[in-house]
Amino acid sequence: MTRLLLLLGLLGVLDARAKDRVEAARRAKERAVAEAFAAAGVSWPPEELYVRGFKQERELEVWAGARGQPLKPVKTFRFCAASGDVGPKRREGDAQVPEGFYTLDQFNPQSQFHLSMRVSYPNDADRRRGERPLGGSIYVHGDCASIGCIAIQDDPIEELYLMVLEARRKMKRDVPIHLFPRRLDAEGLAALEKHPRATPERVAFWRGLEPGWRLFEETRRPPRVSVDPRTGAYVVKPGR
Repeated sequence: MTRLLLLLGLLGVLDARAKDRVEAARRAKERAVAEAFAAAGVSWPPEELYVRGFKQERELEVWAGARGQPLKPVKTFRFCAASGDVGPKRREGDAQVPEGFYTLDQFNPQSQFHLSMRVSYPNDADRRRGERPLGGSIYVHGDCASIGCIAIQDDPIEELYLMVLEARRKMKRDVPIHLFPRRLDAEGLAALEKHPRATPERVAFWRGLEPGWRLFEETRRPPRVSVDPRTGAYVVKPGR
């Protein structure tokens, strides 16, 4: 009984510390976040939020807007660290940042990297095409260290964490995050085809990501993405 009480007490302390960390971020950053949304012409908190990342450019973009309407750019965060190179994550221990269509599906206010949000790797496409064990625990977080994660330092992660946390409450669903090797215009695809890591399989994979990148460029609406159960290929359709 004494051990149980001690454990419950420890859990209570950890939970309080986690809440304190989030509330400290809210006090420090909510005004700046609200001002960034106002400057973009978007209400805060937003009805929709979308995050997309480009590994080669080392940029994480935040887009937001009214439900069902074209989204507007709010802020771009620079990667401080991201291990690996272009190319998808295919197995545990390859140190690759994933590429594909994911969501930010969990929040960790007790992260050793200040604050963190989990990328929903592996998805169905990864499970169909990857090698066991696939690994996991891929996060966007603070600090400036990475083994398969995206680190953007402590100050910026407080802003991004608050954006995603409040948007998820408003949206009542996970916030999408789409991760690309680089911008997939004609020049970008041509550069990838000449990249030292290019293989026929990787080039085909990158070309499978291109419709998702292009549809958002054309419509400013996140695409709807599913996975072909036979091949593991992404099936991309215009967003609603």
